[in-house]
Amino acid sequence: MEPEVRLGEETVVPDLAGWRKERFPRTGETNWISVSPDWVCEVLSPSTFRVDKIKKIPLYGRHGVGHLSLVDPIAKTLEVFRLESGRWVVAGAYADDNSV
Repeated sequence: MEPEVRLGEETVVPDLAGWRKERFPRTGETNWISVSPDWVCEVLSPSTFRVDKIKKIPLYGRHGVGHLSLVDPIAKTLEVFRLESGRWVVAGAYADDNSV
């Protein structure tokens, strides 16, 4: 089950998300997590591509998510980004049998 994450007024559901242990919220008072993840991964598909690229990626950046991975199963690629000074910077791009 993917986590529901509240980022400001928006609630998003990343395909995968990770938090450093010391940042993960300890209480479960709500059915969503109100702490921005340290890392998210979106698996792109024709039905989610636009939402992932146009809505979620800028939202993650505005809320300080430090690392982002995009998996495209059709193109068989992985793109890895890190947030630097509020901008996404490519940290790596991988395809086919590249080691990650």
